[in-house]
Amino acid sequence: MSRLLQLEAVAAHYGATQALFGVDLDVSEGEAVALMGRNGMGKTTTIRTISNLLPLSGGSIEFAGMKTGGMAAHRVAKLGIGLVPEGRRCFANLSVAENLTVAAQRGTWSLAKVHDLFPRLGERAGQMADTLSGGEQQMLAIGRALMTNPRLLVLDEATEGLAPVVRREIWDAIAGLKREGQAILIVDKTLAELLRVVDRCVLIEKGETVWSGVSSDLTDDLADRYLGV
Repeated sequence: MSRLLQLEAVAAHYGATQALFGVDLDVSEGEAVALMGRNGMGKTTTIRTISNLLPLSGGSIEFAGMKTGGMAAHRVAKLGIGLVPEGRRCFANLSVAENLTVAAQRGTWSLAKVHDLFPRLGERAGQMADTLSGGEQQMLAIGRALMTNPRLLVLDEATEGLAPVVRREIWDAIAGLKREGQAILIVDKTLAELLRVVDRCVLIEKGETVWSGVSSDLTDDLADRYLGV
C-alpha cells in the first residue's frame, strides 16, 4: 500500500500555548488508522492541524505526495481529505439533499450511493438539516464528506453521544467503507468498535505520539496506561 498521509514531529500552537509537541502518524491507501488518547491529549488538535484549520508550527505534514504546511484549508480539502468534524456542523438552513450536494466533487460517490449507505438520508432528502435527530445529522455529516469523493476520510468522534442503535448503524457503515478500500483516520473513544474496524492504532499523550502499532498489539497494559480503560 502506498503512503497517503504522513505526519512527522508535528507541533501546533493555540496562540502562545503549544498544544502538539511531536505527533507522528501515517495512513496508507485503503488503511484505517485510529488516533487515540484521553480527553485533552491533542486528538482533535491533530485533526485540525492535518486539515490546516490550525497552522502547523513545527514538523511536517505530507498528503498525496505534497507538503501541506502553510496551505489554505480549502486547498487541503481539495487534495482529497474529507473531514467529519466533532459536533457534526451541518448547514442548518439547507435541506438534506442540499447539504450533500453543496460540496460534491466528481467521483464514485453520488446521492444514490450515500442513500444506499444511509437510507434515512434518502427518506429525509427534502427536510431541513436542523429538523433531523442527532444521529441523522451525523449520518449527513459523513455523507457530505463522502460526496467530496475523498482519498482520506477523517472522522472526529463520529459516534459520540448517539443512541446505541444509531452507533451500530454508523460503525457498520464505517466497516463497509473500509471493506471497499476507503482510507480512514478515526478519532473515537469506543475501543471495542475501533479495534473491530482499524488496522493500526496511534496513541498520543500530552500532544505527542507515545505508541503506534497494529491493533492486535494494543495490550491491556497500554490501554490502561494511555486510554484509561
